[in-house]
Amino acid sequence: MKAIFLDFYGTVVHEDDDILPVIYERVQAAARVECTTAEIGDFWWKAFSEMFYASHGSQFTTQRVLNVQSLTATLLHFQADGIAELLNQEQLAHWRDPRIFEDSIPFLQSVDIPVYILSNIDTDDVRAAMEKHGIEAAGVITSEDVRSYKPRPEMFNEALARYDLSRHDVIHIGDSLTSDVQG
Repeated sequence: MKAIFLDFYGTVVHEDDDILPVIYERVQAAARVECTTAEIGDFWWKAFSEMFYASHGSQFTTQRVLNVQSLTATLLHFQADGIAELLNQEQLAHWRDPRIFEDSIPFLQSVDIPVYILSNIDTDDVRAAMEKHGIEAAGVITSEDVRSYKPRPEMFNEALARYDLSRHDVIHIGDSLTSDVQG
């Protein structure tokens, strides 16, 4: 093996799972349609996923924009007062300052081959989080670089080409069965 491709959120640093229920509760409190927080979360995830999978090439939209657009659709669906950009501030702030898994730095320091970060989150957010935790990598490729999201092949193919590697030279480590394993 010549290199490691490493997902970032959910693998090196924590996802935003503890922030999302707070947003669901705020939407529920403002909703004029009777609903549970689980229904809000399910609807938001479905709206986000549809936008996410349609976002590539000339139709590419950043995660920050997709997140706000899908939350706006969720607010409308549940007839909830609120402004998506304001409700979503904590989640977007988290992407820049996530908690790190305690074994991430020791793992990165123990690896003697290049590690490349491959992330669906926007470039500025990934780089801010890396800087916050003193994480260095041989390279970083995000969805913005390739105008598509994992599991689509563009990010993986770009990383292989950019770093002069073949599929047999690398292992990809990630937390998502869809984005990482399927990709």
